[in-house]
Amino acid sequence: MAAKIKKGDHVVVIAGKDKGSKGEVLKVFPKESRLLVKGVRLVKRHVKPSQGDPDGGIKTFEGPIHISNVSQLDPKSGEPTRVGFKSLKDGKKVRVAIKSGEIIDG
Repeated sequence: MAAKIKKGDHVVVIAGKDKGSKGEVLKVFPKESRLLVKGVRLVKRHVKPSQGDPDGGIKTFEGPIHISNVSQLDPKSGEPTRVGFKSLKDGKKVRVAIKSGEIIDG
């Protein structure tokens, strides 16, 4: 199955504690149906000092959010939209914003 949301896409959270937050997708975990969005679902972790991070302390990270709780932003209007697929004349398959018909990638 083709991915409707990919790394680098701009999304808006449509459900949960961070509803209405917008951000860029940092990483996608397709097997778990989750993704990391920049600035959304921030969690704090106690980190031990290590050679790479000698200070340690309490650090803030983005936590994973379920893919069903986000919606792709329309490249034309900036509003949430569903994503569809369309085949071009040269045989290339591209993602399309349902609301405006605008091609998302490609």
